[in-house]
Amino acid sequence: MTARPRVIHVITRLILGGAQENTLLTVEGLHRRGWNVRLATGPAEGPEGELITRARRGGFPVDDVPTLRRAVRPVADAAAFLALARLFRRERPDIVHTHSSKAGILGRFAAAAAGVPRIFHTIHGLPFHPYARRSANALFIASERAAAAVTEKLVVVADAMRRKALAAGVGRPGQYVRVWSGMEVEPFLNLRKPREEIRRALGLPADALVCCKVARLFELKGHDFVLEAAAQADPRVHYLFVGDGLWRDRLARKAASLGLSDRIHFAGLVPPSDVPDCLHASDFLVHASLREGLARVLPQALLAGLPAISFDTDGANEVIEEGVTGLLVRPEDVRGLAAAINRVVADPSAARRWGERGREVCRERFSADAMVRALEGLYLSEEADRP
Repeated sequence: MTARPRVIHVITRLILGGAQENTLLTVEGLHRRGWNVRLATGPAEGPEGELITRARRGGFPVDDVPTLRRAVRPVADAAAFLALARLFRRERPDIVHTHSSKAGILGRFAAAAAGVPRIFHTIHGLPFHPYARRSANALFIASERAAAAVTEKLVVVADAMRRKALAAGVGRPGQYVRVWSGMEVEPFLNLRKPREEIRRALGLPADALVCCKVARLFELKGHDFVLEAAAQADPRVHYLFVGDGLWRDRLARKAASLGLSDRIHFAGLVPPSDVPDCLHASDFLVHASLREGLARVLPQALLAGLPAISFDTDGANEVIEEGVTGLLVRPEDVRGLAAAINRVVADPSAARRWGERGREVCRERFSADAMVRALEGLYLSEEADRP
């Protein structure tokens, strides 16, 4: 094998999302460093926006796999497996690195069938969780166990993913390595527009206390908990929901039913380049998702100097240190969420200290460059734990 292996990254779809941005930044970073790298992906379906346009401008090959879809569809899944196996046989990569559940399962089996010598997979979030049907969890656990058997290294974005996967019998301890999910940190560190200008554009009152939530408007993302907490918390706080999705109309109706319509602001689908502006226009962040590997918006908010409130799920406590960079709340605890919001509002000096400390911690840890360097070291390592 040459010093710079040929690498193909595979992901199910390039919508606007944390796993997708992580994958794209990895491929872009490797490409800039002179690696022979390409990206294979299915269609970017859904109302959440897409990153495929940016990928096609990146200067590296992007392979379309039309049958690679998020939903479980046996016929399409078989076709996607065959398409990926053909791609791998044609391109003869030294490494295939998969991302997301569907691409991770089909892509790893296709790579093994095509004789790819080294197979990696990043666990951005586990497909099995307490909120899924028992039958679906059983299927995903069995599939992940089988896929782990042909995988050299399982990369996790948070230690919580390793613990949960091992508890489910997925892989061996020696296969796991943590690589923090990298991002472009400079836009979050530096305000590019006057705060007042951003607030006007978003329809936010100039003098309001603003709590920001960045997430798709969809199930398990926790917007209902935020609305219910807002009805109990300090009435001076306005809430900025950044993102779009199938639940927008339902959430707007719920906000109206709670008498919150004048304090809930839907920013809609926001390009990734504008997310830092939304954070800079806010005073603190709330994250109420019920399942995430490690939500990228937590370090993003801290980079922007905002304290963060989060449900204590998955990797949240690996970013938020209670009373140091923010506050952690028991999942689904609406009363606790309202109390945390009130605590931030009541003690602005402490909130500022938490944001400043978070910025110090996250500046290097979550940079895209640090992530790519870590993956380069993994790819070039001669101490491979081969299946």
